[in-house]
Amino acid sequence: MKTTIVVAGASGNLGGRIVKALVARGADVRAIVRSGTAAATVAAVDNLGATVATVNDWSVAELTRACAGAACVVSALQGLREVIVDAQSALLEAAVAAGVPRFIPSDFSSDLTKLAPGENRNFDLRREFHVRLDAAPIAATSILNGGFMELLLGQMPLLDLDAHRVSYWQNPDQLLDFTTMDNTAEFTAFAALDASTPRALRIAGDQVSVRDLAAIAGDLTGAEFTLVDLGTIAELEVRIKRDRAADPAGEKQPYPRWQAMQYMHGMFSGRGALDPLDNARYPDIVWTSVRELLIDAHAHV
Repeated sequence: MKTTIVVAGASGNLGGRIVKALVARGADVRAIVRSGTAAATVAAVDNLGATVATVNDWSVAELTRACAGAACVVSALQGLREVIVDAQSALLEAAVAAGVPRFIPSDFSSDLTKLAPGENRNFDLRREFHVRLDAAPIAATSILNGGFMELLLGQMPLLDLDAHRVSYWQNPDQLLDFTTMDNTAEFTAFAALDASTPRALRIAGDQVSVRDLAAIAGDLTGAEFTLVDLGTIAELEVRIKRDRAADPAGEKQPYPRWQAMQYMHGMFSGRGALDPLDNARYPDIVWTSVRELLIDAHAHV
């Protein structure tokens, strides 16, 4: 008999990958999708091999029916308070009501357990939800994976392949944690099917410094990459406060510029570093390195 895993946020980028990884491991996947979701999006989830469970108003009653018989609920929801705290709390309450033994929250980040309140707005919301999660009669496991490695290809303000430069704050030798979305999804699938997971699991497909990034990119392109010093961690903190105060609209956006800088703060300060790593817990996973990611990207240019 197949193990049933419920996935919320299956229509998102990471959520869809988690569904795919679970199906590949023989799980019976039930994907919770809100009514009104575009038909093409619902069809894409269905095509991954999941059973789509449509909910109209995200009520606990509806969600409880969707969670019935599951061994684990995996949340890949993304957003601000109304999602990370409110919607996840309803999902948590439903999982408990349905008798689901385990819950994986939508953390998927650097080690947010080590950061102080106020250092990262998005992490603060997740820790606020953790208070409710840890008080609930259900076992919980956070997957902490550092930064998504794919962001190095353009969305993260570190590596500029066109300008041949790599930027950093304070220390170009600070090791940074990166994991591809596929590796994160694969590890999450294994964890969802593992009845004995601890409260947190920490993974990193690769740990590299900015100096390492410059060397790797230089090897692959034949160009010399310049290291750009953006300032100290203290200067970054000042800039974050200044930019946040000047951008009140960003409080209603998941990833305003100052939020991106908060992620950089946690990485370059070393406060969000992942240690120890649990990569070896599921030995069938083949981890993608930064070099391999860049080789693949360079081959498709």
